[in-house]
Amino acid sequence: MRRLILVLPFILAACVVVGPPPTTQPPPQQTVTAQPRLDSATAAANFERVVNRMEPVVTQECRARAPGRRCDFLVVVDTSPGLPPNAFQTLDRDGRPVIGFTLALLADARNVDELAFIFGHEAGHHIAGHIPRRTEQARTGALIAGALAALTGADDITVERVAGIGGEIAARRFAPAFELEADEMGTVLAWRAGFDPERGAQFFSRIPDPGNAFLATHPPNAQRQGVVRDTMARLRAGGRV
Repeated sequence: MRRLILVLPFILAACVVVGPPPTTQPPPQQTVTAQPRLDSATAAANFERVVNRMEPVVTQECRARAPGRRCDFLVVVDTSPGLPPNAFQTLDRDGRPVIGFTLALLADARNVDELAFIFGHEAGHHIAGHIPRRTEQARTGALIAGALAALTGADDITVERVAGIGGEIAARRFAPAFELEADEMGTVLAWRAGFDPERGAQFFSRIPDPGNAFLATHPPNAQRQGVVRDTMARLRAGGRV
């Protein structure tokens, strides 16, 4: 696969996006707490090192675990000014998997292990097929909610609104589970590329903890770090993950 790293303005997406990149600014995502940032040269060197080592591992795992799914990842950096530290996975309009980072995240990551874990996490979303799975869940939720509203005699506008709410609730219900799946896969990918996922997962100690908030899109940070530790224990023991 020919690797392509782009540095360009790119609409910031959520960690997992349903469909093509949005044309409007999405709700705020988890951001990293303030800390001294790396200079641009060091951040760029770290990023290039991570991509060079992670890409072949990610491609190989994608092909092995998801036969028939596209594995020609496009890596992008969103240079839009003022964006918080964040990363995302989406599909372009041709269905090619995209892994994106904001400049602030590259500067705020304390080491290559954090960048590698985040890269693996986002790749894990694609390998696990989270975008089509979330799309199907949202569609099912919308159909059920809309049908129930129609049965109560609601007008067309109300049915449409209820269907939209039902779709969003259905998608959010499974979002934390998807994040944990991606954390597990990110651990495997980073470890096989020669990085330290447990050190990389220290990233979670610096981002706001969603706790057990109702319909939160991300699980508690401690639970995510626990997934990384458990996955590493299985890998060190020679188990299949």
